[in-house]
Amino acid sequence: MFMPPSSLKETSNLAGQQVSQTQAFSVVLLIEVWERFGYYGMQGVLLLFLVQKMGFGDEKANLLWGAFAALTYSSPVIGGWVGDKVLGSRRCTVWGGCVLAVGYLLLSLPIGVLGHEMFFLYLAMGVISVGNGLFKPNAATLVRAIYMNEYNRLDAAFTLYYMAINVGSTVSLLLTPWLKDRFGWHVAFAACCGGLVVSVANYWIMRSRLSHIGSAADFQKQSFFRQGVVLSAIVGGSLCLAFLLQHPDFSRFFILFAACIVLGIWVWLLGKVPASEKPGLKVMYLLTLEAMSYFIFYQQMVTSLTLFTLRHIRAEFMIGTFPLFSWSAGQFQALNPLWIMILSPALAVLYRYGYKKKESHLSVKFLWGFACVALGFFFWSWMAFTSPSVRLSPWVMVVGYFLFSAGELFISGLGLAVIARYVPVRLNAFMVGSYFVMSGTAMYLGSMVANFASLPTDGPFDPQASLVLYAHLFGWLGGLAVVCFGVFGAFIPLSKKWSRVHQAFREKTVV
Repeated sequence: MFMPPSSLKETSNLAGQQVSQTQAFSVVLLIEVWERFGYYGMQGVLLLFLVQKMGFGDEKANLLWGAFAALTYSSPVIGGWVGDKVLGSRRCTVWGGCVLAVGYLLLSLPIGVLGHEMFFLYLAMGVISVGNGLFKPNAATLVRAIYMNEYNRLDAAFTLYYMAINVGSTVSLLLTPWLKDRFGWHVAFAACCGGLVVSVANYWIMRSRLSHIGSAADFQKQSFFRQGVVLSAIVGGSLCLAFLLQHPDFSRFFILFAACIVLGIWVWLLGKVPASEKPGLKVMYLLTLEAMSYFIFYQQMVTSLTLFTLRHIRAEFMIGTFPLFSWSAGQFQALNPLWIMILSPALAVLYRYGYKKKESHLSVKFLWGFACVALGFFFWSWMAFTSPSVRLSPWVMVVGYFLFSAGELFISGLGLAVIARYVPVRLNAFMVGSYFVMSGTAMYLGSMVANFASLPTDGPFDPQASLVLYAHLFGWLGGLAVVCFGVFGAFIPLSKKWSRVHQAFREKTVV
């Protein structure tokens, strides 16, 4: 995956006189900012596009989004391997950006005029899934390469990395619903394509800063034949994923089968790796399962929370009787990255300087995350149950997203840091990919959970009955987060023990 440590160190020294870690890190940050601009801009309007434009019912739209999210998050397993063994991490990051741009371009086409609406929809979603598979694990791999073996800085780097990419997502989540309202759905999707064009252009302008960073394949010349094979696989993979998305039973089987394969490989690896690597893998497995549980809650932001906002949240923000501004339903998703940007610097300082004497274990941080998530959903449930009107104040979403986003920062913001800290370098690409597979599986399960509040497709809309459905769903989700807090809290002593053994083996190896 990465170059061997000795080779990486040698390459870094050659370029180190001109390029600092911060300069190299800034290139990856800017690439991610614009990639996230495209992805979250699409996320902000796609479910609403399915419900309001394509006429999908809640259940069908939620499950299609869930399958799409799961396939999009699962594809990094293959993309990580391609970056490790075939093209290289840097090349895959750029190729992934180009493929994503094509996917968003397909969504922006006036399919109602061209005909074959459903074909273009599923094809675009398949292309986006493949592009994300190439981009996502390899961008994270570059971050680990920059801060190899510097764990304190790595936690801070991943937290700032997580904050910085939310700049792109915030802007796009505010922009694309606005573009949709004023110029139409396809202009909004075209803006997402523009974000990826800027991302790839940014890499080419600043690529010299990453010339010493990457996997072994990045430093090898690639034949036209090899690149042609990868391009053919991209086209074939996009068509296959489009087929899966079009057939819900097949996609459900594929998603759950992929998760089972990952779990099987985990068990196999645990039996094959040296004894010195087993404790670290055990910690990584446990914390990945915790992060997977979180993504069930995270999926509500795009599904049940977005539809709840559409039907039960007033658009206009007010202080007393003074109006401030108005948001459409998709724009409320921007509260998540906004809060993350506000909270991330404080947490980064805490991770880097606050635990010099006694560092807080990652499992404890994850536990705080579940506590925040529970409070957020209990708050939404309570407000829905006690509201005298079927339309609630938009400030309800501001407060709820504050708690929800704090939980995300404790859990998802450190998910990749778990792999960087506990997984051997040679297994990094696969483990990053498997992390996304498990996250994607959880997001599909989250879409199934969201359907507990789906509205019937026949009969008139009953706003009071709908509000009660959402109140019950959010209360149930709050209770589930409490269960996660209790179960995973019971594993903290064991995870701390495995971490100590892992660290002892590492120190012995260094000596």
